[in-house]
Amino acid sequence: MDIAEVIEAVGTAVDVAGVGVIVIGAVGATALFAYRVVSGGAFMEAYRPYRQGLGRAILLGLEFLVAGDIIRTVAVSPTFATVGVLAGIVLIRTFLSFSLEVELENRWPWQSRRSPSPGAG
Repeated sequence: MDIAEVIEAVGTAVDVAGVGVIVIGAVGATALFAYRVVSGGAFMEAYRPYRQGLGRAILLGLEFLVAGDIIRTVAVSPTFATVGVLAGIVLIRTFLSFSLEVELENRWPWQSRRSPSPGAG
């Protein structure tokens, strides 16, 4: 087995880990959501944490998938064409990650975290 095959296998393993993170995170978030709803919690109170948990699982999985693409593309055959394809993939996945982060946090990344107003609570 030569180095290119090892690097390809490592990249594939990181991709599989990314998919696994997304699947396990989605199943876990869904199970927790179902438990909260079935145990008498209000649907809308359980929905927001479910959505955040699912979004975090997707974000973490995307990071693994980008890492797998980088490992396979740059380490094995760094031609201008493969690096260009990698740049496109990373750009799309970065946009997805950015969009999910904005959706989860309900603010732009450059905005400060909202603190409760004085006297609230």
